Amino acid sequence: MTDTSARSAASPARYSPAIALTMAAIGFMQILDSAIINTSLPTMARAFGVAPIDLSLAVTAYVLAAAAASPLANWLSDRFGARDVLVAALVAFTVSSVWCALCQSLPELILARVVQGIGGALLLPVGTAVVMRRAARTDFVRATALMVWPALMAPIVGPVLGGFITEHLSWRWNFWLNLPLGLCGVLAILKLVSNEREANARPLDIRGFLLCGISLTTLLAGFQRSAEPGNERMIALVMIAFGASVGGLAVRHLKRAPEPLLSFAALSRPSLSYAFHPGGLYRVLFSAAPFLLPLWFQLGFGLSPATAGLWVLVYFVGNLGIKVITTPLMRRFGFRRVLVGDGFLVAASMVACAMVGSLDRPFLVVLILLFAGSVRSVQLTTLTALAFADVPGSERGNASNLIAMMQQATQAAGVAVAAFSLSALQALTGSSAIGLGELQGAFWIMAVLAFGGALAALRVPDTFGREVSGAGSR
Repeated sequence: MTDTSARSAASPARYSPAIALTMAAIGFMQILDSAIINTSLPTMARAFGVAPIDLSLAVTAYVLAAAAASPLANWLSDRFGARDVLVAALVAFTVSSVWCALCQSLPELILARVVQGIGGALLLPVGTAVVMRRAARTDFVRATALMVWPALMAPIVGPVLGGFITEHLSWRWNFWLNLPLGLCGVLAILKLVSNEREANARPLDIRGFLLCGISLTTLLAGFQRSAEPGNERMIALVMIAFGASVGGLAVRHLKRAPEPLLSFAALSRPSLSYAFHPGGLYRVLFSAAPFLLPLWFQLGFGLSPATAGLWVLVYFVGNLGIKVITTPLMRRFGFRRVLVGDGFLVAASMVACAMVGSLDRPFLVVLILLFAGSVRSVQLTTLTALAFADVPGSERGNASNLIAMMQQATQAAGVAVAAFSLSALQALTGSSAIGLGELQGAFWIMAVLAFGGALAALRVPDTFGREVSGAGSR
């Protein structure tokens, strides 16, 4: 394969469904890995001779390492080429997965997960940039439909597959699974992706990298610890405040630096502005709902973890079931009407969950879960397609990096908001434990967030992005 030394000198690339599917499959592997490990934590704890809560350090290590490395994604792609960065990141992710499978102690596992997190941090933004940079605006919806399915499907497959592998084989095989997937991904990248890079790549903005990395890791660590009671929550709030302050310094530096690590030029595009707001509100909600649902069934209705998992599975089936009509919806109504209308439906789905007082009518609960999952899927796909609607090809790499960082922060914030809501409601009610009442209250709070997102989406012009959505076309 002949490398292309500069994007400006390259012949115009066209959207490739094969590349989009490859990147989606790699994203699926990455998300599946996170979904699987959560089901294996108790078994892994016994193998290492530690408490299950100690294994959370392995999860946290991955998240924080990914947060620290993610600001480098676009710069590395410009400097060394997207193909080389993707191959290196996927090799690091795969080799560290094998390392995880071979680990004999918790400290060794934590170190392996750090390496895995660094590799994983580069896959999503660089892979998304490769797909979206090659796509014409009329291809955005098709590309998005492929790129979004891992986030919808992996949470369904992960817990079931992880539980089966852990019970019938060994928790180590959850990591060995990444070896054939990673090798296939590397071969596909080498065959399909050209190594386009900037002819005059800018030097590394070390100060910008340090400020962004410190801000993201501190914020995410604070969000994760905010669910813990007592002094831990105070420490978490201090960390969040510190992370936000450093984030402010990072933004100030990136705006003034002659060659910043990340350019905010893409944020001047309306589509990125809409993706961050109301998109940020919706993404907080999207990560909060899967956190609340298992608790709803276990703590609210007293079901076993396995039975609760089957109920939550219905929610994710709704995520996938609606996919066939998401594109026609955007073409029929356009971005604004879908974001606003579906936003109100998301709020209604959270209200419906809050109104359920028992499982005496299981068919009704199934319908509510399918409805909630469906409207979540429509909103996520629409926001992803909207984000690049008016971003030119030269800025899409930087835009995908900014979006990936925003997703990391909002996903962590969503779980923190849900956990804090439950804790606050428990304190208000004076309950000794979280029960159905507190969970119903948390769903009402999520409904308010969704309602606020729907109102914020009214700022999107009615005709915006018609070239992308296909609205009004025949």
